[in-house]
Amino acid sequence: MLQDILTARVTAFTRLLASEGPVLLDGGLATQLEAQGCDIGNPLWSASLLQRDPEAIVAAHRAFIEAGAQCLESASYQSSREGFSVCGLSGPQADDLMRLSIDLAKRARDELGSGAVIAASLGPYGAMLHDGSEYRGDYAATSTVLRTFHEQRLSLFDAAGADVLALETIPSFLEAQVLEDLLRNCETPAWVSFSCRDAEHICDGTPMKDAAAIFENHPVVVAVGINCTPPQFVPALVRAVREVAPGKPVLAYPNSGETYQVSDNSWSGTVSPGDCAVAAAEWIAAGAKAVGGCCRMGPQHIAAMALMLSRMR
Repeated sequence: MLQDILTARVTAFTRLLASEGPVLLDGGLATQLEAQGCDIGNPLWSASLLQRDPEAIVAAHRAFIEAGAQCLESASYQSSREGFSVCGLSGPQADDLMRLSIDLAKRARDELGSGAVIAASLGPYGAMLHDGSEYRGDYAATSTVLRTFHEQRLSLFDAAGADVLALETIPSFLEAQVLEDLLRNCETPAWVSFSCRDAEHICDGTPMKDAAAIFENHPVVVAVGINCTPPQFVPALVRAVREVAPGKPVLAYPNSGETYQVSDNSWSGTVSPGDCAVAAAEWIAAGAKAVGGCCRMGPQHIAAMALMLSRMR
């Protein structure tokens, strides 16, 4: 079981996983920042505001806390030394901004007197490429390239004071294998969450069962998740994870199901908060321990889920 294999340190996140009942994650940070009027149409996405408008990030975190979120993800999904270098920043300057993302989330939590836990959001290699490949998993990168990209960021965030490292939107089995090895060197507990193309496969075509199984007995990875995936696929994916990694809690925080166009940063389709709450109840019924949202899921969607959870309790 989880308690028998865990070697990462105990944090507020692991205690939250051990608590009774479902856990409510936050939603899409970029979605809320755009709703606040922020311009994030650039390769760094939300992370660009770490330098330009950190107060907007604090405000977005606060909105999710007020909606009922028990976990905040930092504005670091798209951040990396490679990404910040296009803005002319040095490696140490990039590191300072990445650490700032954790501090901003903590500040929002503390200002509201919330008990929300802090997750350090780390996107896949494809997120740095900003070409949509995090939704395909088809980027041509060797394991050595992937290891070099992730290793420095993991080391930095492992020491940054987050409650959990959130390796998310992972579309590639090779990338998951690299992370499986690198995370063994971390002390902060982690979750790994996959982006999926359908109800059975992650984005590169690998069966979800095969991808999740490599973390079944991992000493640092305390949960396995599904995110940035159309919500109708989630129940089957949750059941697949539970089958091959029964000792790991499952996180379900898909996107809204709308379609994203990389060419012009636009979305098509709509979904209501009420629809998301009904869907989240289905994810919990399938075995998810934690639910929330990703792209196009704002505080209103999280608030609807919070109301649903209160009625379940």
